[in-house]
Amino acid sequence: MKILCYSSFTFSYLNRARVLFQTLKRHHPDWELAALITDRPPEGFVFDPASEPFDRLVWAEDLGIPDFTGWLFRHDVVEVCTAVKGPFIHQACGWGFDAVIYMDPDTAALGTLAPLESWLEEHDILLTPHLVDPNDDHAAILDNDLSASRTGIFNLGFVAIRTTGEGARFARWWNDRLLSYCYDDMPSGLFVDQRWCDHVPALFDKVKVVRDPGYNVASWNLSTRTVSVEKDGRILVNGHPLRFWHFTKLGAIGDAMTRRYAGSNHPVYEIWAWYRRQVAAATDPAIPERWWAYGAYDDGRPIAKSDRVLYRERPDLQSAFPNPFASGRGTFQEWLETEGA
Repeated sequence: MKILCYSSFTFSYLNRARVLFQTLKRHHPDWELAALITDRPPEGFVFDPASEPFDRLVWAEDLGIPDFTGWLFRHDVVEVCTAVKGPFIHQACGWGFDAVIYMDPDTAALGTLAPLESWLEEHDILLTPHLVDPNDDHAAILDNDLSASRTGIFNLGFVAIRTTGEGARFARWWNDRLLSYCYDDMPSGLFVDQRWCDHVPALFDKVKVVRDPGYNVASWNLSTRTVSVEKDGRILVNGHPLRFWHFTKLGAIGDAMTRRYAGSNHPVYEIWAWYRRQVAAATDPAIPERWWAYGAYDDGRPIAKSDRVLYRERPDLQSAFPNPFASGRGTFQEWLETEGA
């Protein structure tokens, strides 16, 4: 089976993406790995794609998204890196691959993912839910069960499709939804791409919900997953081989959630320590920690989320200011400072 695996990120997450691609190459050297980047390199950083651990580079601006500049401005960094996943997977269905897999840049393959290939022989769409076992503890229900109810039953840090049949139909539908409705707006029933995929088992056939606990291990499911290391070095999760880990929220928040639910499950901390070392080794000091080229107006002033939402909700402003990033006279930024105040 010819497989394309991609991840979507900015340069501030290049270090994590490098770790993901390095681990994928170790286990699946036959897969083609693609980086989807919605960003521009920061000044002082020399970006050489040929030296990176991926095989293909796609800039989001080359996906043919209509009115890309205005469309981009309507999203914050998380929203847009999620939104571009749709057009990429839809277009990739026509590139000659049998299957396309998406993985978040802060995931890492810690075992072979070969079972995915077997499942894709029989199923057109693979999804991993946040939870595969119910929580009994009150705090865990509040933290994890209800969180999944708000943000989406499935974690879209992973999705895999066949490029034909229901997989291709899903890719077109996901493309359309993410181009128009990929926002972090929970009161409106939106949490980027995840809430949309709650509909997938109802809208599509040949869907497999991957309930193997070795996939997409993360802080939100450690309350029901125990990690162990066998004498031969194999890492198991509830007795199943560990496949990939989702290292979400690297830092204080992730540490707090991990400590809360890993408890005395020491292999969890060893895996996190390994990941931190890998990310540190893959980090280029020339890239500012929170760098995103599209996070500021042309004069360097940060773009407030409220500016993006206002522009998103006002077609008249979109028509009047086709390049909302511009600074100076007659720009959206000036309008905000005068009439929009």
